[in-house]
Amino acid sequence: MKNIFCLILFLLQINLHGQHRPIITADGSSVSLETVLQEYIRIPSVSGSEKEAGEFLKSVCRNNGLHIADFGNENGQFNFAASVFPLSSGKPNIVFLNHIDVVPESISESREPFSGIIDDGTMYGRGTIDNKGAAMMQLYGILSVLHDNNFSDSPYNITFLSVSCEEIQCEGGIKFVVDQHLDELNPVVVFGEGPSELTTLMGGDFKYPVFGISTVHKKPLWLELKLESTTVGHGSVTPLTYANKEMVAALDRLTRKKPHVIYNDINTKFLKNLADFYKGGKKMVLKHPRLFSPILTGQLRSFPELFSLFTNTITLTNFYSNSKSVNKLASVAWAHLDCRLLPETNEVEFLSMIRKRLDNDNIKITILKSLPSNEASSPETIFFRNLSLAIQEKYPKSKTMDMMMPNVNDLGAFRAKNIPAYGTFPIFCDTEEVRSVHGNDEHIHITSLYNGAEVYQNFLKRMIEGQGPLVKN
Repeated sequence: MKNIFCLILFLLQINLHGQHRPIITADGSSVSLETVLQEYIRIPSVSGSEKEAGEFLKSVCRNNGLHIADFGNENGQFNFAASVFPLSSGKPNIVFLNHIDVVPESISESREPFSGIIDDGTMYGRGTIDNKGAAMMQLYGILSVLHDNNFSDSPYNITFLSVSCEEIQCEGGIKFVVDQHLDELNPVVVFGEGPSELTTLMGGDFKYPVFGISTVHKKPLWLELKLESTTVGHGSVTPLTYANKEMVAALDRLTRKKPHVIYNDINTKFLKNLADFYKGGKKMVLKHPRLFSPILTGQLRSFPELFSLFTNTITLTNFYSNSKSVNKLASVAWAHLDCRLLPETNEVEFLSMIRKRLDNDNIKITILKSLPSNEASSPETIFFRNLSLAIQEKYPKSKTMDMMMPNVNDLGAFRAKNIPAYGTFPIFCDTEEVRSVHGNDEHIHITSLYNGAEVYQNFLKRMIEGQGPLVKN
């Protein structure tokens, strides 16, 4: 069963036909897609410092004929929409969501993280995948359709929406946009970050490519634990109880217990879809996951990435105290927990479970971050269907699979408002590319940029040509 579960390890997730169309940059010059991405990457935009990079991107959109709407113009709250029609047109809006901010550089980078250097057909730099490269695919796809088609009778608007601080989920990013400008945007569907092609990144002999399309993600719940103690003094005398000792004991009680495995409709559907790749006993087990749960549960526990789709996870990310000396007892100990909850989990009940496991009434629990729960977007909409067909048009004989993502992104803000939102990164990513995201030497193949852009172009052509009814959920 082992190779069945390798697939999920990389979920975190051919050129365009004819001549590549240039993009007009901020200074008015016409350049290639990869050149625009290079310029964009060369402007550092670590979360909270997005304005300079955002101004550049906004100018590119404006120079290419898109209508701009500003939703904040400061670092930490720099957001804008670039649309085919003005938002005032009131047309139902197909929104392509991306974020301007990137994570900080790693300490062990072998290449300058904001160089955008191209080496042997591969571009390196923070944001080449997450999320500047993905944004360029979206923008190029939109502009290609805009220049090649008559939009005057389109029932839809099409919008490129760029926001701040997705990586740290601050108040000035997507939350501000949705709270203050949702009616103005009038989104009928939103597309953003999601999984890439799956089978390329795992061992095994597969007959066709499979592209994941995320319809829901887990709910993040970030907690701070704080324990204060009156026991202080010299470290050479060990008291019966003191802050660090009590906190360590409580954390041990919390983390050593195996999490409960939950088979819900979303993750069981994922396993059933995987069954199509196998024969015999493996196929039977995956087709009936609840029936064979005793067999599956043991296997799932061996693969943390896959296991996270079947349980509420609790990860201890920080532990520290107010003692600055080796020989001085701390009076206060803190710990941070990164919890990720399945969509149906009740947050109040989950917190009650944590308090019970900690078994220490002196520990104060503070919620640092809690985002709204999001219901899974239906894969039965014309938007999901046309995205699937657009992927299959670009990659013949490929299949698509709706799925849940263990990590959070900005799509949840729209799902919480009952707006269909789908995540995809419609390219083939190799193992090194996937591992470079938030890691060392982030990079992407140049051909992948055009491949992803063509998928979006195919999708938009289907929508504006009326291949399916006008749907608003």
